[in-house]
Amino acid sequence: MGLFNRKDWNVIAIIFERQGMFQVNGQRVKGSAAEKARDGAKGHPRTIFWAVFDQKGAFVEGAAGTGARNVSPETVKRLERELPLNKVVREVLKTLEVGTQDKLARPLPWAEAAPK
Repeated sequence: MGLFNRKDWNVIAIIFERQGMFQVNGQRVKGSAAEKARDGAKGHPRTIFWAVFDQKGAFVEGAAGTGARNVSPETVKRLERELPLNKVVREVLKTLEVGTQDKLARPLPWAEAAPK
């Protein structure tokens, strides 16, 4: 990895707390620690969805986590679709990008779709 190719990522994990209440965990990490943080988010047993963003807020990668079994498949699809635009996620990313904090967690209230 070259001098100017260092990873500087914001890793986001949506964690299952209880039905209808999730938590957004965010961490700003650099270099080899970035991959370790991403892998930690992937492997956490309550991670519904994890994502990696660069410092400009662009989505790098992401997928459903092992905690996705706690919610409906529709919820996982909706999270994947709406995550980059979600207000709470954007606030966490902005705080991480500015550098005032390198770790941050916020509640993410989530309304399940009514059964048909």
